[in-house]
Parts: sequence; C-alpha cells; structure tokens
Amino acid sequence: MDKKRFYISTAIAYASSKPHIGNTYEIVLADVIARYKRLCGYDVYFQTGTDEHGQKIEEKAREVGMEPQAYVDEKTSIIKDIWDVMKTSYDKFVRTTDPEHERIVQEIFKKLYDQGDIYLGEYKGLYCTPCESFWTESQLVDGKCPDCGREVHEESEEAYFFKMSKYSKWLEEYLESHPGFIEPEARKNEIMNNFIKPGLQDLCVSRTSFRWGIPVDFDDKHVIYVWIDALSNYITFLGYNPNGESDEEFKKYWPADIHLIGKDILRFHTIYWPIMLHALGVEMPKHIFGHPWMLFGNDKMSKSKGNIVYADDLVKQYGVDAVRFYMIHEMPFAADGVYTEDLLIEAINANLANVLGNLVNRTIGMANKYFDGIVTNTNVKEDIDKELIDEILALNKKIDYNVNKFRIADSLENIIDAYRRCNKYIDETMPWALAKDETKQDRLNTVLYNLVEAIRITTVYLQAYLPDTAESIFRQINTDIKDYESTLEFGKYASGTKVNNPEVLFMRIDNKK
Repeated sequence: MDKKRFYISTAIAYASSKPHIGNTYEIVLADVIARYKRLCGYDVYFQTGTDEHGQKIEEKAREVGMEPQAYVDEKTSIIKDIWDVMKTSYDKFVRTTDPEHERIVQEIFKKLYDQGDIYLGEYKGLYCTPCESFWTESQLVDGKCPDCGREVHEESEEAYFFKMSKYSKWLEEYLESHPGFIEPEARKNEIMNNFIKPGLQDLCVSRTSFRWGIPVDFDDKHVIYVWIDALSNYITFLGYNPNGESDEEFKKYWPADIHLIGKDILRFHTIYWPIMLHALGVEMPKHIFGHPWMLFGNDKMSKSKGNIVYADDLVKQYGVDAVRFYMIHEMPFAADGVYTEDLLIEAINANLANVLGNLVNRTIGMANKYFDGIVTNTNVKEDIDKELIDEILALNKKIDYNVNKFRIADSLENIIDAYRRCNKYIDETMPWALAKDETKQDRLNTVLYNLVEAIRITTVYLQAYLPDTAESIFRQINTDIKDYESTLEFGKYASGTKVNNPEVLFMRIDNKK
C-alpha cells in the first residue's frame, strides 16, 4: 500500500553564529510533528539546514581572518551538532553552498528574468546589514530596523528587481480564498494589513556591494540576494528543475505540508515565496506556520543584551528530554513563550518528576512488591475502570486534532493529562488496601494491568515528544508493542508479562541548590 506523504521543513538557520534555545525551539517543534506523523504511518520527509551566503557572513569571516567557506563550514558544524544533541530526526540537512543548489538557483533566477519577472534597476534605500533587508523611512521604528532594532544606513547600487507589484492582487486573492494557508490566523491578518493591502514594492534580488553569494550567471557583477537563494532550498534539494522534468523526489513530496518558521521571517515566506512559486508555475505549500518566540524573561534573546541560553548547555545540566519538554510544553500556540531557569525547573518537577516519573515508579514498584513483577489481566472489572479506559482511548483523537492544528503544546498536555488520570486511578482503586485482602488479589491484578496498559498506550504517543523517556518506560514495563495501531484498543499488553526493575525517569530538582 502506498503510504500517505508528509513534507515538513524548518527555516534554514543562518550560519553566522551558534543558535540559542529560541532558534533551537523550531527544530524541536518540527521534530515532534515529523515523529508523530511517522508514528501515524506517513512517509515523512523532514528537511532542515543552513543559510550560508550574504554580506553579514562575508564581514564576520573577514573579522576573524577566515575565508567565508571555512567560516560557514565551522558554524554549520556547530548548528548540526545542536540539532543532533536535541535528538531531531531530520531526513535531510541542507546547505545553500551546495553546488547543485547554487546551479538550480541560478536557473530559477534566469528563468524569472527571461519571462520578464526580474528587471535591472537601481536601488536606493535604508539597509540593515544583520537582517539583510532594505526598508523605507516609514517602515523604520524610532529610525531603526523594525525587525532587530539596530542602525540602518543608506545604500544605493545597481540591482535586479523582482516584480512583486505584478502579483500583489493575485496574492491577496489567494490568501483570502485559502484559510489556513498562514497559521495562526492573527499572523495572516498582520501580513494582509501591513504589507499586501498597502501595495507591494518590487523586491531587490541582487547585490553588487559584496561577493559572498551565488553569482548571477549572465551578469557576474551581481550576486543573487538572500531571499531567492535561501527560500529556494525547499525545492532545490528535492530536485526541482525550472527548465524541464523535475526529479521523482520532488514529484513525490512537493507541495510541502508545512513550512515551520519564526514569526520574524513570516513576511518573506508568505509574500516573496508564494509569488516566486506562482511565477515559476509551482504549486503552493499547504501551510505556513509562523511560530512565536521564546523570550528570556520578558526580553527577546540577543547577544548585545547578554541574555542568550544555549540548548546544549541546558542538556548537560537537565537532560535532553527535560529540555525538549520545556520547549514544547511551555510555548503557547500564538503568543510568545518565556524561558527562565526557575520556570524550567518548575516544569520538570511538576510534570516530569511528580506526574510521569512518580506514576511509572509507583506502578512498577507495586507490581514487583505484590506479584514479583508479573502483570496479569484477571478481568475483575469495576465502573471506575471504564472511566480510565475511555479517557486513554480518547487520546488519539485529541492528539491528532491538536497536532493537525499545530497546537503542539496542547497535544503534549493531552499526554500529561492522561498520566495524571492514571495517578488518580491509583488513588481511587487504592492497590495497597486491596493487597491486604486475600479475596481481592484478582481485582489487584486487574488494577495493575489497567495501569500498565494505560501507561503503555500513552507512552506510544510520548515517543514523538520525549523519545528517550518513552524508550525507558517501554523497557521498564517490558514491552515492544509501540505502534500507533496498538493504541486504538485497550488490552494489547501481554497478560503474564514480567516487568523490569524501576529506573528513575526524572529526579526532583531542589531549586535552592
């Protein structure tokens, strides 16, 4: 049977410096969606990578006395290492200095030029080097770049322009007739009201003032500007061919199901990218999700403020799944999330140590204490069992709904709620009281079986979020029944299985220490 396909991408990380946890959040978010879709039986293609050209990189390389290529090689290696530390299951890690990508980008540029969508002109404008963006006077905030708050300077140079204005009406109509193309809805309204309805300016798509970029092959004074180069990565690495038959991989996976990006680069992905694709005659991606930022306290993380936290440092201290949990669970759907170490510790203690760790430890401890670890379904049922079982079997619809709406924090809360329900079931059934009554041993067996099976089903879903923790739980309850299908019916855990010794999943952290 041909599997359903699912293509998810992150924005490609700019290879100028080490990514902080706010940048890392995006790859972890994408990883959860990719893992969940694989669990549901999809053939998933998950792409991430690095954006390696531009003036900022050329300048930074010069400052440290390196060639730009050596500089981006070093920075890309650091980015890839952090993605791997976070256990992200990407299928392809792409780099925009890849010769094949560069060749296809040149062909895309030439095709757009030949069909009259790109023309030669002169650019005069206010330029922000770190953001690689030109701004008009009216777009500045307090005379500074509206994206990063840094100084801008006047630049003028000969440049090629993309006729965005030609497609303005088409884009407005497309966005109006495709609800859900931009998520969340509030972001779509920002794009429409702030950029599209006032009328799109033609876009500068080449530069002559620096050399570190892909040359325009028919006019080598110019390098192709970042947005055509970087945005094209979503199709070039699948083997898109602007001048003929594209590769099988492109036909198989395009259009992308979701581009996951930070809200600060939403404009580029929801204006420039759809217009580029439309001009090339390529189908639109299905969804573009502009996720919120992770703030440090109440501030945006930045080197200049000295408030940057790195994921790999946190992992050394708290473990990878605790950090993944915080990133996913504490980030709202449409509002910015907040990082502080106190909040991280609180999230670990309240959810991972108290709810999840405590549940698994108690359950396995009781099975070992009362029945030498052997879990048997003796089917002595009471009404309270049905409540637990119904709640556990309702999980798949809840999680599926939230993941498909990109409400990933909510979907993780569904899982934690199910573990909470198991803890409540222990309090309701009081296994320690049943253990004291000779006549209640079969009931005690059933209670422990229900607990282990409820833990197993819930942990099947947990694999997408906290893969190492899920693996540890399966090892402790001694099962390899981990597939999605096995969650649709209660009772797949083999009666008579002997559980293993309990392992501590998460230690409570003393905040004072």
